[in-house]
Amino acid sequence: MTPWRPADLPDLTGKTALVTGANSGIGFHAVLGLAEHGAHVLLAARNPERGEKAIASVRERLPQAKVELVRLDLADLADVEETAKAVLAAHEHIDLLINNAGEKMVPKRRETKDGFEAQFGTNHLGHFALTGLLLPALRPGSRIVNITSLAHKFFAFAIDDPQQQRRYLAGKAYGNSKLANMIFTLELDRRLVGRDITAVAAHPGFALDPGESLGNPVFDLLAKPIIQDMAGGAMPTLYAATVPNLPGGSLIGPGNLTRTKGAPRPEKPSSKATDPALGRRLWGLSEDLTGVRYLSS
Repeated sequence: MTPWRPADLPDLTGKTALVTGANSGIGFHAVLGLAEHGAHVLLAARNPERGEKAIASVRERLPQAKVELVRLDLADLADVEETAKAVLAAHEHIDLLINNAGEKMVPKRRETKDGFEAQFGTNHLGHFALTGLLLPALRPGSRIVNITSLAHKFFAFAIDDPQQQRRYLAGKAYGNSKLANMIFTLELDRRLVGRDITAVAAHPGFALDPGESLGNPVFDLLAKPIIQDMAGGAMPTLYAATVPNLPGGSLIGPGNLTRTKGAPRPEKPSSKATDPALGRRLWGLSEDLTGVRYLSS
Protein backbone atom coordinates (compact mmCIF):
# COMPACT_ATOMS: atom_id res chain seq x y z
CA MET A 1 0.00 0.00 0.00
CA THR A 2 1.36 3.41 -1.00
CA PRO A 3 2.16 5.60 2.04
CA TRP A 4 -0.13 8.59 2.47
CA ARG A 5 1.32 11.99 1.53
CA PRO A 6 0.03 15.56 1.88
CA ALA A 7 -0.42 15.57 -1.90
CA ASP A 8 -3.20 13.05 -1.31
CA LEU A 9 -5.38 15.64 0.42
CA PRO A 10 -8.73 16.00 -1.36
CA ASP A 11 -10.06 19.23 -2.81
CA LEU A 12 -11.31 21.22 0.19
CA THR A 13 -12.91 24.08 -1.72
CA GLY A 14 -16.00 25.24 0.13
CA LYS A 15 -14.83 23.78 3.44
CA THR A 16 -14.14 25.93 6.50
CA ALA A 17 -11.56 24.76 9.02
CA LEU A 18 -10.62 26.21 12.40
CA VAL A 19 -7.18 25.28 13.74
CA THR A 20 -6.13 26.26 17.27
CA GLY A 21 -2.51 26.98 18.13
CA ALA A 22 -1.99 27.62 14.44
CA ASN A 23 0.64 30.35 14.38
CA SER A 24 3.57 27.93 14.65
CA GLY A 25 4.66 24.31 14.65
CA ILE A 26 2.26 21.54 13.73
CA GLY A 27 -0.75 23.83 13.69
CA PHE A 28 0.89 26.17 11.19
CA HIS A 29 1.80 23.32 8.85
CA ALA A 30 -1.73 21.97 9.13
CA VAL A 31 -3.01 25.39 8.05
CA LEU A 32 -0.66 25.32 5.06
CA GLY A 33 -1.87 21.90 3.96
CA LEU A 34 -5.54 22.75 4.30
CA ALA A 35 -5.20 26.14 2.60
CA GLU A 36 -3.18 24.70 -0.27
CA HIS A 37 -6.07 22.37 -1.07
CA GLY A 38 -8.71 25.08 -1.05
CA ALA A 39 -10.05 25.25 2.50
CA HIS A 40 -10.98 28.55 4.12
CA VAL A 41 -8.88 28.37 7.27
CA LEU A 42 -9.47 30.22 10.52
CA LEU A 43 -6.03 30.48 12.10
CA ALA A 44 -6.62 30.68 15.84
CA ALA A 45 -3.81 32.10 17.96
CA ARG A 46 -3.49 33.58 21.42
CA ASN A 47 -1.07 36.31 20.35
CA PRO A 48 -2.53 38.48 17.54
CA GLU A 49 0.88 39.74 16.41
CA ARG A 50 2.23 36.21 16.01
CA GLY A 51 -1.00 35.21 14.34
CA GLU A 52 -0.71 38.00 11.77
CA LYS A 53 2.91 37.02 11.06
CA ALA A 54 1.78 33.44 10.51
CA ILE A 55 -0.93 34.59 8.09
CA ALA A 56 1.63 36.68 6.20
CA SER A 57 3.87 33.61 5.97
CA VAL A 58 0.99 31.50 4.65
CA ARG A 59 0.14 34.10 2.00
CA GLU A 60 3.78 34.45 1.01
CA ARG A 61 3.84 30.73 0.22
CA LEU A 62 0.24 30.49 -1.02
CA PRO A 63 -0.87 33.86 -2.45
CA GLN A 64 -4.41 32.59 -3.11
CA ALA A 65 -4.87 31.15 0.38
CA LYS A 66 -8.14 31.89 2.16
CA VAL A 67 -6.96 32.38 5.72
CA GLU A 68 -8.04 34.70 8.51
CA LEU A 69 -7.00 35.32 12.09
CA VAL A 70 -9.12 34.33 15.07
CA ARG A 71 -7.76 35.48 18.41
CA LEU A 72 -8.26 32.76 21.01
CA ASP A 73 -6.91 32.23 24.52
CA LEU A 74 -7.82 28.72 25.64
CA ALA A 75 -6.56 29.49 29.13
CA ASP A 76 -9.42 31.96 29.64
CA LEU A 77 -12.93 30.49 29.40
CA ALA A 78 -14.55 33.91 29.03
CA ASP A 79 -12.33 34.52 26.02
CA VAL A 80 -13.19 31.08 24.61
CA GLU A 81 -16.89 31.94 24.86
CA GLU A 82 -16.41 35.37 23.29
CA THR A 83 -14.37 33.92 20.43
CA ALA A 84 -16.88 31.14 19.79
CA LYS A 85 -19.71 33.68 19.59
CA ALA A 86 -17.72 35.75 17.09
CA VAL A 87 -16.98 32.69 14.95
CA LEU A 88 -20.63 31.61 14.98
CA ALA A 89 -21.72 35.10 13.98
CA ALA A 90 -19.26 35.30 11.10
CA HIS A 91 -19.44 31.77 9.70
CA GLU A 92 -22.46 29.66 8.84
CA HIS A 93 -20.60 26.39 9.23
CA ILE A 94 -17.37 24.80 10.42
CA ASP A 95 -16.44 21.62 8.58
CA LEU A 96 -13.17 20.85 10.38
CA LEU A 97 -12.34 21.74 13.97
CA ILE A 98 -8.72 20.92 14.78
CA ASN A 99 -7.99 21.26 18.50
CA ASN A 100 -4.21 21.53 18.31
CA ALA A 101 -3.08 24.24 20.74
CA GLY A 102 -1.44 23.29 23.99
CA GLU A 103 0.94 23.90 26.82
CA LYS A 104 3.84 21.47 27.05
CA MET A 105 6.03 20.47 29.98
CA VAL A 106 5.35 23.54 32.12
CA PRO A 107 8.23 23.28 34.65
CA LYS A 108 6.47 24.75 37.68
CA ARG A 109 2.78 24.44 38.41
CA ARG A 110 0.82 27.49 37.30
CA GLU A 111 -2.83 28.12 36.68
CA THR A 112 -5.04 29.47 33.94
CA LYS A 113 -7.13 32.59 34.46
CA ASP A 114 -9.92 30.34 35.74
CA GLY A 115 -7.68 28.61 38.29
CA PHE A 116 -7.01 25.34 36.43
CA GLU A 117 -3.60 23.69 36.17
CA ALA A 118 -2.15 25.18 32.98
CA GLN A 119 -1.72 22.02 30.92
CA PHE A 120 -5.03 20.37 31.86
CA GLY A 121 -6.84 23.70 31.65
CA THR A 122 -5.50 24.67 28.24
CA ASN A 123 -4.98 21.34 26.51
CA HIS A 124 -8.23 19.73 27.61
CA LEU A 125 -10.71 22.06 29.32
CA GLY A 126 -10.26 24.94 26.89
CA HIS A 127 -10.82 22.65 23.92
CA PHE A 128 -13.73 20.89 25.63
CA ALA A 129 -15.45 24.25 26.04
CA LEU A 130 -14.60 25.46 22.54
CA THR A 131 -15.93 22.28 20.95
CA GLY A 132 -19.23 22.54 22.78
CA LEU A 133 -19.66 26.21 21.98
CA LEU A 134 -18.94 25.66 18.27
CA LEU A 135 -21.07 22.53 17.97
CA PRO A 136 -24.03 24.45 16.46
CA ALA A 137 -21.83 25.28 13.45
CA LEU A 138 -20.75 21.70 12.82
CA ARG A 139 -23.03 20.40 10.10
CA PRO A 140 -23.42 16.75 9.01
CA GLY A 141 -20.17 15.44 7.55
CA SER A 142 -18.04 17.63 9.83
CA ARG A 143 -15.06 16.28 11.70
CA ILE A 144 -13.36 17.17 14.99
CA VAL A 145 -9.67 16.34 15.38
CA ASN A 146 -8.11 16.43 18.84
CA ILE A 147 -4.31 16.44 18.97
CA THR A 148 -2.94 14.11 21.60
CA SER A 149 0.60 12.80 22.11
CA LEU A 150 2.50 9.56 22.44
CA ALA A 151 2.74 10.61 26.08
CA HIS A 152 -0.91 9.63 26.55
CA LYS A 153 0.21 5.98 26.49
CA PHE A 154 2.56 6.30 29.44
CA PHE A 155 0.21 7.51 32.16
CA ALA A 156 -3.04 6.57 33.86
CA PHE A 157 -5.56 9.39 34.08
CA ALA A 158 -5.70 10.90 37.57
CA ILE A 159 -9.46 11.42 37.72
CA ASP A 160 -9.24 12.13 41.46
CA ASP A 161 -6.49 14.74 40.97
CA PRO A 162 -6.61 15.91 37.34
CA GLN A 163 -5.04 19.25 38.18
CA GLN A 164 -2.01 17.79 39.95
CA GLN A 165 -2.69 19.60 43.21
CA ARG A 166 -1.12 16.96 45.45
CA ARG A 167 2.25 16.70 43.76
CA TYR A 168 3.11 18.47 40.53
CA LEU A 169 5.41 16.83 38.00
CA ALA A 170 5.62 18.53 34.60
CA GLY A 171 5.80 15.33 32.56
CA LYS A 172 2.98 13.67 34.45
CA ALA A 173 0.78 16.76 34.13
CA TYR A 174 1.44 16.89 30.39
CA GLY A 175 0.73 13.18 29.93
CA ASN A 176 -2.42 13.56 32.02
CA SER A 177 -3.68 16.34 29.74
CA LYS A 178 -2.87 14.38 26.58
CA LEU A 179 -4.62 11.29 27.92
CA ALA A 180 -7.59 13.54 28.67
CA ASN A 181 -7.55 14.57 25.00
CA MET A 182 -7.79 10.92 23.94
CA ILE A 183 -10.48 10.04 26.48
CA PHE A 184 -12.44 13.13 25.40
CA THR A 185 -12.15 12.14 21.73
CA LEU A 186 -13.61 8.69 22.32
CA GLU A 187 -16.40 9.90 24.59
CA LEU A 188 -17.23 12.76 22.22
CA ASP A 189 -17.50 10.34 19.32
CA ARG A 190 -19.79 8.07 21.33
CA ARG A 191 -22.07 11.02 22.07
CA LEU A 192 -22.09 12.17 18.44
CA VAL A 193 -23.55 8.89 17.16
CA GLY A 194 -26.46 9.59 14.83
CA ARG A 195 -25.37 13.16 14.03
CA ASP A 196 -23.03 12.34 11.11
CA ILE A 197 -20.22 14.20 12.87
CA THR A 198 -17.09 12.28 13.82
CA ALA A 199 -14.39 12.88 16.41
CA VAL A 200 -10.90 11.49 15.85
CA ALA A 201 -7.44 12.04 17.32
CA ALA A 202 -3.93 12.40 15.97
CA HIS A 203 -0.45 12.67 17.41
CA PRO A 204 2.69 14.05 15.72
CA GLY A 205 5.18 11.49 16.97
CA PHE A 206 8.49 13.18 17.76
CA ALA A 207 8.65 16.47 15.85
CA LEU A 208 11.02 19.39 16.24
CA ASP A 209 11.56 22.67 14.43
CA PRO A 210 14.76 22.99 12.33
CA GLY A 211 17.64 23.81 14.64
CA GLU A 212 15.66 22.92 17.77
CA SER A 213 17.69 20.96 20.31
CA LEU A 214 16.88 18.45 23.01
CA GLY A 215 19.34 20.34 25.18
CA ASN A 216 22.23 17.92 24.82
CA PRO A 217 24.32 17.27 21.67
CA VAL A 218 24.53 13.56 22.49
CA PHE A 219 20.74 13.30 22.82
CA ASP A 220 20.34 15.20 19.55
CA LEU A 221 22.58 12.71 17.75
CA LEU A 222 20.98 9.62 19.26
CA ALA A 223 17.45 10.84 18.62
CA LYS A 224 18.03 11.92 15.02
CA PRO A 225 16.80 8.62 13.46
CA ILE A 226 13.42 8.89 15.20
CA ILE A 227 12.76 12.64 14.85
CA GLN A 228 10.92 14.41 12.05
CA ASP A 229 10.36 18.07 11.27
CA MET A 230 7.12 19.92 11.99
CA ALA A 231 5.85 19.45 8.45
CA GLY A 232 6.14 15.70 8.99
CA GLY A 233 4.58 16.05 12.41
CA ALA A 234 1.54 17.70 10.85
CA MET A 235 0.86 14.80 8.48
CA PRO A 236 -1.16 12.74 11.00
CA THR A 237 -3.32 15.81 11.65
CA LEU A 238 -3.98 16.34 7.95
CA TYR A 239 -4.71 12.64 7.45
CA ALA A 240 -7.10 12.60 10.41
CA ALA A 241 -8.86 15.73 9.18
CA THR A 242 -9.37 14.77 5.55
CA VAL A 243 -9.19 11.04 4.75
CA PRO A 244 -12.67 9.98 3.63
CA ASN A 245 -14.71 7.54 5.72
CA LEU A 246 -12.29 7.54 8.65
CA PRO A 247 -14.08 5.78 11.52
CA GLY A 248 -14.97 7.91 14.52
CA GLY A 249 -12.66 7.40 17.47
CA SER A 250 -9.65 6.68 15.24
CA LEU A 251 -6.14 7.61 16.38
CA ILE A 252 -3.66 8.55 13.66
CA GLY A 253 0.09 8.71 14.19
CA PRO A 254 3.36 8.30 12.31
CA GLY A 255 3.84 4.86 10.86
CA ASN A 256 7.41 3.85 11.67
CA LEU A 257 8.22 1.17 14.23
CA THR A 258 8.59 3.64 17.10
CA ARG A 259 5.52 5.65 16.02
CA THR A 260 7.64 8.81 16.04
CA LYS A 261 8.04 9.65 12.34
CA GLY A 262 6.96 8.58 8.88
CA ALA A 263 3.78 8.41 6.84
CA PRO A 264 0.63 8.49 8.98
CA ARG A 265 -1.55 5.49 9.66
CA PRO A 266 -4.14 4.39 12.23
CA GLU A 267 -2.99 2.95 15.54
CA LYS A 268 -4.58 1.83 18.78
CA PRO A 269 -4.99 4.36 21.61
CA SER A 270 -3.90 3.51 25.11
CA SER A 271 -6.21 1.01 26.79
CA LYS A 272 -6.39 3.57 29.60
CA ALA A 273 -8.37 5.84 27.26
CA THR A 274 -11.02 3.40 26.10
CA ASP A 275 -13.06 2.85 29.28
CA PRO A 276 -16.54 4.35 28.68
CA ALA A 277 -17.09 4.79 32.42
CA LEU A 278 -13.94 6.92 32.67
CA GLY A 279 -15.09 8.84 29.60
CA ARG A 280 -18.39 9.66 31.27
CA ARG A 281 -16.63 10.74 34.47
CA LEU A 282 -14.23 13.02 32.61
CA TRP A 283 -17.12 14.48 30.62
CA GLY A 284 -19.10 15.27 33.76
CA LEU A 285 -16.04 16.76 35.45
CA SER A 286 -15.29 18.89 32.38
CA GLU A 287 -18.86 20.20 32.25
CA ASP A 288 -18.74 21.08 35.94
CA LEU A 289 -15.38 22.86 35.67
CA THR A 290 -16.10 24.80 32.48
CA GLY A 291 -19.83 25.37 32.85
CA VAL A 292 -20.23 24.33 29.21
CA ARG A 293 -22.75 21.49 28.90
CA TYR A 294 -23.55 19.68 25.68
CA LEU A 295 -24.45 16.24 24.34
CA SER A 296 -25.44 15.28 27.88
CA SER A 297 -27.03 11.86 28.17
